[in-house]
Order: sequence, then C-alpha cells, then structure tokens
Amino acid sequence: MGKRLETLIELLKNDPNDTFTLYAIALEYISQKEYENSIKYLSLVIEQDEKYIAAYQQLGYVYSVTSRKTEAAQTYQKGLEIAGLIKDKHAADTFSRFLIELK
Repeated sequence: MGKRLETLIELLKNDPNDTFTLYAIALEYISQKEYENSIKYLSLVIEQDEKYIAAYQQLGYVYSVTSRKTEAAQTYQKGLEIAGLIKDKHAADTFSRFLIELK
C-alpha cells in the first residue's frame, strides 16, 4: 500500500461517509490495478451519493478492464440516466460513447 493510499484511509477514519475520500481511495486502487478494492469503494460512493457521476465512469471502466462487460454496460447505462437527471450533457455524451464502445 502506497503512502498516499495510507493517508487517504487515515482520513476516512475521521469521516467514513466522505464521498470525496472514498472516491480518491478508489482511484488509488485503480492506479495500483487492485480492481476489486476499487469496486468496493466506488460502490460505496454511489451508495452514499447516487449523483456522483464520476464514480459511474470509473466503475464502468473497472468492469470493462476486468472483462465484465455486462456490469460495465449496466453501470454506464445508470450513469447515463443520472446524467440526464442532473442535466449533464457532457457526461451523458460520454456514457453514450462508452456504451457504443462496449459493443
């Protein structure tokens, strides 16, 4: 475990519901190719804040690089729906592109 990840986990102890810290931990795990841990933390982010759009992008990515195309497609589809709800056209376009690339 790297120093940055250790620091983030320590920060999380002070506020276990901090979605930004949870997301940062997930990104650290992705950078270390520890995909199962990243899935765990990204899922927590989404559970705590359904509109945390970047978490859907990263979770879909992790599913796609771990050959879980069905889960990737479901995650991107949910992200697309959330992007529509919050009127984020850029994110919606990105999710649409990711869905096309999965096929």
